Amino acid sequence: MRILLLCHSFNSLSQRLYSELAARGHQLSVEFDIADSVAEEAVALFRPELIVAPYLRRAIPASIWEQHCCLIVHPGIVGDRGPSALDWAIQEGEQAWGVTVLQATGELDGGPIWASENFPMRVARKSSLYRHEVTEAASCAVLRAVERFASGSFVPVPVDAADASARIRGCARPLLRQSDRAIDWQHDDSATILARLNAADGFPGVADRLFGEPCRLFDAWPEDRLRGGAPGEVIAWRETAILRATVDGALWIGHVRREEEANAAARADARSEANVRTFKLPATQVFATQLASIPEAPLAGETRYFAAVGRTWQDIRYEEAGSVGFLHFDFYNGAMSTRQCQRLLAAWQWAQQRPVSIIVLMGGRDFWSNGIHLHSIEAAESPADESWANINAIDDLAEAIIRNETQLTIAALQGNCGAGGCFLARAADLVWARTGVLLNPHYRNMGNLYGSEYWTYLLPARVGVEGAQAMMRNRLPMSPAVGLAAGLVDACLAGDLDAFRVDVARRAAELAAAPDLAARLQEKGAQRHADEALKPLASYRAAELAELQRNFYGFDPSYHVARYHFVHKTPASWTPRHLAIHRDLGWSLPQ
Repeated sequence: MRILLLCHSFNSLSQRLYSELAARGHQLSVEFDIADSVAEEAVALFRPELIVAPYLRRAIPASIWEQHCCLIVHPGIVGDRGPSALDWAIQEGEQAWGVTVLQATGELDGGPIWASENFPMRVARKSSLYRHEVTEAASCAVLRAVERFASGSFVPVPVDAADASARIRGCARPLLRQSDRAIDWQHDDSATILARLNAADGFPGVADRLFGEPCRLFDAWPEDRLRGGAPGEVIAWRETAILRATVDGALWIGHVRREEEANAAARADARSEANVRTFKLPATQVFATQLASIPEAPLAGETRYFAAVGRTWQDIRYEEAGSVGFLHFDFYNGAMSTRQCQRLLAAWQWAQQRPVSIIVLMGGRDFWSNGIHLHSIEAAESPADESWANINAIDDLAEAIIRNETQLTIAALQGNCGAGGCFLARAADLVWARTGVLLNPHYRNMGNLYGSEYWTYLLPARVGVEGAQAMMRNRLPMSPAVGLAAGLVDACLAGDLDAFRVDVARRAAELAAAPDLAARLQEKGAQRHADEALKPLASYRAAELAELQRNFYGFDPSYHVARYHFVHKTPASWTPRHLAIHRDLGWSLPQ
């Protein structure tokens, strides 16, 4: 069928549904919901048989839904209505939740139901639940709804009738406002505060104050051991996170955003101060001056890499099972700053000295890596200089992985992977991806950034020269199955996260015990030496950095402009042409 995706932005859910529907042979086009007239024009140009709206922030105009079947993906159970469905569910501790696909009508979230899917809740950030449970449920429900629509025989169920028969029932609830999210540090316990922070993670954050300044809080983690100080007081810090006391313990806060109205005079004084106050950044970066008198709480010595006893904030950790080492790095939103790349390189070098024959790079639950840290770059006094430092730091890490000749290396993608993160993963000998993750192996969306991470060496060897050129021109998401067919991915494993981890551990153990492991390592070393003799890694890096120098320091500001709009979440004013195929020159309005 010809299906139009109408969405506020091409977010992770929209990308997943795009990939799933494209894999089933549907002809797809995307339009950002910028204005009624723009959406109406898209419908007139594309003439869709069906419209799917996976992520909207306002109602579809009657001029569209009265003439076309529009399926709304609502992140709530049957009967739930309102714009803060998942937020309320997390904050109120719901044990089960779901996704409902309903038809747009004049009543918000009140149209007939085409499909629904429920799932058990876990204690997690909203952004994590959205990328896993919500996305999986939405994928199942939307595919079922599309099949039902295509059959022509299915009659959607009125919401009231479906609500009456549902195992769990929702209700109409208003927008969850900051007054509903507010934290009372003098009385709320850690579990209550964590639920409120989890419910607001990603967007909009919880409005609060730190060191007397108004800000939004994000990225909370429980702490079991460290405590002390008055409730609400910052009692310690570690790398990018700060530890804040509660009435019954403490919680880590990983990221904050200063409110824009705070300290207008300071914003006028320095560009970096202005940037810090307008977008989300690591907490210790925002309040570096204030933390000078707060004690650091580092994870001690070499044991800092092993999983800590009890719950705490630990963004890099190592596990070992027999001859297999697992290196986890859970960086917020998959962004890797200069400092994080340097710390991960140190952990990698340490892991290489362990008595293991296989090292598995696990990344994080939500993301494996998305490459350089655009927020930290934007906040730097010189974004060009910080871009240069960051790309060199991630190149150092990629080179260390490529040059490893003593272990077989595996990148296990349990979370999404994009831009430089895709090629950092490809630096490993094998790439295993979980079914359902999204790959975006290209840089062009960031102002035609050229990219590095040795992609000019790694990619052609796997997909061929023409395949590499096509992949870098492409600006659409890629499923692991498509990546496997192209040669970017070596195996596509279980979609369930726990099953994926078990499968990775089993396969890695089998490789470690295989009688041909020594021969494989010898062959790997011989290939690396042959490649180096043909063209040194330094030559690939120098050529990539020469292109990036023009991106960072040249006359074309495209990268800096694109980064600014990405970091500041500037509302889209048009839909990129590679998504809106109905706006290609071959399409025209019907006569």
